[in-house]
Amino acid sequence: MTRPRRLISFDWAMKRLLRSKAHFGILEGFLSELLREDIQILEILEGESNKDTALDKQNRVDLKARNAGGEIILIEVQYQRQFDYLQRILHSTARTLVENLQEGQPYGEVVKVISVSILYFDLGQGEDYVYHGATRFIGMHRHDELQLSEAQQDLYQRREPHALFPEYYLIKVNQFDDVARDSLDEWIYFLKHEEVPDGFRARGLQEAKEQLDILRLPEAERQAYERYQDDLHQQASMVQSSYGWGMHQGRKLGQQQERLRIARSLLGLITDDRLLAEKTGLSELQIKELRDGNSMISPAG
Repeated sequence: MTRPRRLISFDWAMKRLLRSKAHFGILEGFLSELLREDIQILEILEGESNKDTALDKQNRVDLKARNAGGEIILIEVQYQRQFDYLQRILHSTARTLVENLQEGQPYGEVVKVISVSILYFDLGQGEDYVYHGATRFIGMHRHDELQLSEAQQDLYQRREPHALFPEYYLIKVNQFDDVARDSLDEWIYFLKHEEVPDGFRARGLQEAKEQLDILRLPEAERQAYERYQDDLHQQASMVQSSYGWGMHQGRKLGQQQERLRIARSLLGLITDDRLLAEKTGLSELQIKELRDGNSMISPAG
C-alpha cells in the first residue's frame, strides 16, 4: 500500500497560506466539521494579539476569523508544554472581546468568541481527545439552567446565555487513537500525521491534500518549511531533555528527603552514628547535624 504523500503541518499552513482567500476553503472545512455547522469566513481580522512577535518562535499561532454569523473564531496551535495554557486562552479571549468592542458601544454589541486550541502536548487529565467548554448558569437549589427572557432573545438573537459567552475547544492531537470514526476524526488524523488517506471525505480535506502538498511549494518556501520542522524537532528534544533532567533531580531530592525523615525517626533508637548512616544511606556528618538539631542540612548530601 502506498503511503499518502506528506503534507504541510497545519500551523505552518495557517502562518503562511491560509490567510489567503484562495485557501479559505481548507480552514472553513475544518471549522465546519468541528462546530457542526457551515462556516463561511468573511475576513481575517488582524489585531494587537495577532502580530508577529517572539511567540512565532514558540510554535504558537493566533488566527482570528469571523464567520458568517459575525462570531469571532480564534485558532491556536501549541506544540510546547505549557502548564498555564488554560489561563492563557482565557486571556486571549478576554483581549479579543476588548479589541472588538469600540468605545461607546453598548455591551449588547460584545462579540461571541470561539477559541479552538490544537494541542500537541497533554493538557490536564482526561481520556478524551476533544473537549468543549461553555458557560452555563445552574440554580444552586433547584438545579435548573438559567434561560434568556424573550426580550433578551430578541436583543441578542440567541436563545440561551451560554451562546453569549466564549466557548473553548481543546483538541489533544497526540491522544487521538488513529481510528477515524467520523469526519472530525478524519481532520484530527490529518493534524496528527500530516497526511490524508484515500477515502477521507471531511470538508476541506481534499483541498488540503491538493494545496498543502510539500512538493508543490516553491523551492525557497520548501526550504524554509524544512528548517522550521528541524527547529521543532530540536525544541522538542530540548524540552524532553530538560523535563527528564528535572524529573531525575526531583526523584533524587525526594529520595534524600525520605532518608532524612527515616533517620529522624530512628535517632532515639539507634545511638551509633555510623550504624544509622549505613541504615539510611546518609553521611555521618548529616546524622550528627540531625542530632545537633541543625536544620541547615544540604538535601543533595
